[in-house]
Amino acid sequence: MKIISYNVNGIRAAMKKGFVDWLSSVEADVVCIQETKALKEQVETEALEEIGFSHHYWYSAEKKGYSGVAVLCKEKPDNVEYGTGIDYMDNEGRNLRVDFGDVSVMSMYLPSGTNMDRLDFKLTYMADFQKYADDLRKERPNLIVCGDYNICHEAIDIHDPVRNKKVSGFLPIEREWIGNFIKSGFIDSFRHFNKEPHNYTWWSYRANARANNKGWRLDYGMVNDSLKDRLKRSVILSEAKHSDHCPILLEIEK
Repeated sequence: MKIISYNVNGIRAAMKKGFVDWLSSVEADVVCIQETKALKEQVETEALEEIGFSHHYWYSAEKKGYSGVAVLCKEKPDNVEYGTGIDYMDNEGRNLRVDFGDVSVMSMYLPSGTNMDRLDFKLTYMADFQKYADDLRKERPNLIVCGDYNICHEAIDIHDPVRNKKVSGFLPIEREWIGNFIKSGFIDSFRHFNKEPHNYTWWSYRANARANNKGWRLDYGMVNDSLKDRLKRSVILSEAKHSDHCPILLEIEK
């Protein structure tokens, strides 16, 4: 099973930049999308169906043009789970899960902490999501949580760790949480295969950051430990340029 995760920063904008043609070339089975910024009926889903994604599921925020996640599938999943059942999360359309046999794949868009109110919101979300994931894995142990976590875990994951140490996304409390999330039984699939620096998934639109590779690794394919022996590869697809993020790809044995 080949899984892609991509914060598209607006699905309609990404489609205008060649997203569909690109997606048709990468031969993914499941595509987790974050920050759709659209309702399903606002998206040209026929174009996705034409390239094989006959089954697509959308979970939008109540606020129009904001947040939202989706999962595109070539095969019909056994089950689709919209949200977490936690109201304040689900109001912003941040979690969508599909199940295939014994494997569950979630598209998650963790909030950013752009100001103090949103940072408090983010920290609450992080704590509640950890509890949710712990409970979910009792029923669905083979869980993969793909998405934009809006956190860089280690200094290796950000271009300037010193000057960004007080910026949300690289705060000690955020880094500690994602470290504990991994310790709770997840594998950071990219770091499982690649320990090298200068591998990022998001770049500011300012100061030519992407061309200079001054980025942050915010997007993860977190794979439950139970799938370790079935994990085949995990890479960053930095050549894709339909967003300020780039997609990630991981592959497991079915």
